[in-house]
Amino acid sequence: MDPKLAMALNVHNCPGVYALMLGSGISIASGVKTGWGIVVDLVAKVAAVHEPDDPQAGVRAAAAPETWWEETFGEPLGYSTLLEHAAPTPAARQALLAGYFVPEDGEEATDKAPTAAHRAIARMVKRGSFRVILTTNFDRLMERALAEVGIFPQVVNRPDQIDAIKPLAHSQVTIVKLHGDYADLDQRNTPTELETYPEAQQKLLERVLDEYGLVVCGWSADWDKALVRAVEGARSRRYPMFWSTYGALGTAAQRLTVQHGAGVISGLDADELFTDLEKRLEALDRMSAPPISRDMAVAQLKKALPDPLRRIDLFDLVQQHTLQVVDATADQPVLGDNDAFARAVEGYRADTDTLLHLLAAGVFHDDGTHDALWLRTAGRLATTRSTSPGSYQDHFEKLRHYPALLATWTMGIAAVLAHREEFITDLLTKPVWTSPTDSRRREEPSWYLNPWNVLYGDSIHFVSHLEDGGRFRYPYSRLLNAAAREPLRAVEPDNRTFEAASARFQFLASLIGMDASHDWHRNPWPGEFLLDHWWGYDDGTGLAAEIQQEITTDWPLLRAGAFAGDVERANAAFTALTNWRAKHPQW
Repeated sequence: MDPKLAMALNVHNCPGVYALMLGSGISIASGVKTGWGIVVDLVAKVAAVHEPDDPQAGVRAAAAPETWWEETFGEPLGYSTLLEHAAPTPAARQALLAGYFVPEDGEEATDKAPTAAHRAIARMVKRGSFRVILTTNFDRLMERALAEVGIFPQVVNRPDQIDAIKPLAHSQVTIVKLHGDYADLDQRNTPTELETYPEAQQKLLERVLDEYGLVVCGWSADWDKALVRAVEGARSRRYPMFWSTYGALGTAAQRLTVQHGAGVISGLDADELFTDLEKRLEALDRMSAPPISRDMAVAQLKKALPDPLRRIDLFDLVQQHTLQVVDATADQPVLGDNDAFARAVEGYRADTDTLLHLLAAGVFHDDGTHDALWLRTAGRLATTRSTSPGSYQDHFEKLRHYPALLATWTMGIAAVLAHREEFITDLLTKPVWTSPTDSRRREEPSWYLNPWNVLYGDSIHFVSHLEDGGRFRYPYSRLLNAAAREPLRAVEPDNRTFEAASARFQFLASLIGMDASHDWHRNPWPGEFLLDHWWGYDDGTGLAAEIQQEITTDWPLLRAGAFAGDVERANAAFTALTNWRAKHPQW
């Protein structure tokens, strides 16, 4: 089996059982120097100030830093002595080292920042895949990536900390910085310092190597003699080892992989390795996770909605149920009789049930932060209408937009109830749909989701009709209100208030529809809002008079960009809708 697949299966089957061994290769993309790279750079700087009259002093010292140091100062090169010469006080030392790890003026925001690999690891830690991270790096990129997802790890960077740490199994994640943290004087960077580990650290390392599986990335094994010996000494591999390398393995790494029968993953850098692993774990999750109930999904949404650190969880939750609807849409018929049409309408509603509840709660409780997610969902549902292979009937094909219409109807009413009517502008203008038979046809939701275009033909009367077989004047809005009522009941239990919000949404949708750029697109949404008891009477009461008074520069729809923000254009749409109603009294 491909080692990438075997690693994903093992990590998924044994969450928290694998430890990560991260070397300098994981941080290369961030622009942070390796530990030895910083030592060489500091030695060159010390040489430059030690011999200011020699412009080549720094270059010569960097070429052989240990030799130059010992010949100049009469002692072996060590990180602590190097820092004492380069920056003798704590404040000076902090300023000196910060330049290697913190972006400076003129640098990009991505410089010295967590990489895609760090962030993928952080997300996998959050999902419980890894609980122990061994690293030879002394930067804080891993800690910063974890903080971005709301995790603050237990960090061990000095041997004297080990006795006081929580048991590894009790900590959400423990980072063991084998060579120390960049701010510590007792860092290990030079070959001499990397020969041995203090006893407490050696025992902790041996325990991890004995009890955990190991995923190695970015570690060459060329210089860290004590770490190589520790891995060699871990004779009982309870769980497999996986070793990722971008280039060829060195001699020590080859010896270790052969000794432990490691699965070697070649040709991937750290970003590619960990983003790929995360993707495979998510695929396995989708296969193995039991379906959550509708109420549990809504509860998860309400917890994630106000938390900026859980925006990815929110996206994944809505995306999961959106894709389920998309997949189910492919199984709906494209031709049949009235009975088949009615079954298809019922099937679409059943398929969208959980998603509609999520959208109702999401749009109502959101403050606009996640509007892009709700619009993306509507747009994704709209793409399910496409020409199917073989023959199809027009009213069945147009019905493929029914899930998108249900979602838009539900979100539109929720926006009215939440006094967020500015969102309706984007909802009815932005998720553009392109016809699969004509790529030049780019239509706005106010047109392609007009209930006349979705519930096309006389089949609607077979789905929604009076008990004696008679026809409702507005079967469209009755059907859609019935479909949206339950998802919105939690945010508005009063039926009359719900109906009023629905009538207002239909009125606003119709106004936007009457402002379409093409004359033949200018049609209202057929609904009960056109009836006198909602529209209003000559006494100046009702929706029409109410909305007409609202059409000013402060009207939320205008502020959001509807009618190009033009009051006169909005009034023209209102007049067009009024005239249309007068010309079609039968409606």
